Amino acid sequence: QVQLVESGGGLVQAGDSLRLSCVVSGRTFSSYAMAWFRQAPGKEREFVAAISRRGGATNHADSVKERFTISRDNAKNTVYLQMNSLKPEDTAIYYCAASGGVAVTSTLTRYEYWGQGTQVTVSS
Repeated sequence: QVQLVESGGGLVQAGDSLRLSCVVSGRTFSSYAMAWFRQAPGKEREFVAAISRRGGATNHADSVKERFTISRDNAKNTVYLQMNSLKPEDTAIYYCAASGGVAVTSTLTRYEYWGQGTQVTVSS
């Protein structure tokens, strides 16, 4: 069974930066494409960013391009989300997800494994 544990969330001011981490255990980390999704109160879960198994390909949602960067360290079984220039509208629970598929996809249903989430709150 694959387990994902996120960390790094918190309360910050607009314009600040945070780096989220997600440690994966239970299976070979490099077998999975990884992604970050987020869910704000009263809204559906939405795609933020995804990265291929070896990190050679990435995909970022338009709303976070130029501000957020996804990366991974396969030696540490960890995927990261560097978030810069945070805005109040970035406030959400951020979830890490793993997919056994090949594609770097933004489709939520393609991800089989999910973490419990970490809260990010950005004050104005």
